[in-house]
This record gives sequence, C-alpha cells and structure tokens, in this order.
Amino acid sequence: MSHDHQTTETTDVVESIVPLMPIVLPVGGAVLIFLLAFIAVFMA
Repeated sequence: MSHDHQTTETTDVVESIVPLMPIVLPVGGAVLIFLLAFIAVFMA
C-alpha cells in the first residue's frame, strides 16, 4: 500500500509541474542571462 501511495503522489507532483514548464523555463533562462550580463558589466 505504501509503495502505491508514493507512486501516486510522485505522479501527481510531476503532472502538476508539467503545465508550468513553458513559463518556468524561459523565466529561469532570462534570470540567468540577466545575472550573467550584470556580472560581466560589473566586472568590466
């Protein structure tokens, strides 16, 4: 029973995150690029 519950819980978490990926990935990439550009300008 415990194993089945864990599998169901993991599937629910993954299924709840998947629809957000088209939003999360570009935002994360934009933040990373902004931080890298800020560091490059600050060090120059």
